[in-house]
Amino acid sequence: MSATVITAIVGAFGSLAVAFLTYWSAKRREREAEWRKEKLAYYKAFVESMSGIVEGDATPEGHRLYAKTTNNLLLFAPQPVIAALNEYRSEISLSNQRRSDEVHDKLLAVLLLAIREDIGVSPGDDAATFKPVLWASGVGKVAP
Repeated sequence: MSATVITAIVGAFGSLAVAFLTYWSAKRREREAEWRKEKLAYYKAFVESMSGIVEGDATPEGHRLYAKTTNNLLLFAPQPVIAALNEYRSEISLSNQRRSDEVHDKLLAVLLLAIREDIGVSPGDDAATFKPVLWASGVGKVAP
């Protein structure tokens, strides 16, 4: 075989390899973006459901929705999120007779930090100063 033919064959295979790698890389980024979008929707639903269990706004339907959304997280959340979720749920459980606002706030921060890390919030958070607070609407409360 002549050098020209070999060069043409190598060039053709090289072009095919580059096209394949470009296609594969684009598809992978597309799948990752779709997966991130899906996770974000579940995480948003979870955080929204927390409004239904906040003291002052808690309702039976709110508790049902919260249970459903936390169970949905078990499908895709990484292990650090699930571990933080389990600890948080144990703390806020009605059967926990030793509930503490301080422990609640600490576990909420750990849970939300794990979620934020999973979805790639940038820049990263400082765990020492990250202090999330859940707000109740205040609707239905009578001012003194």
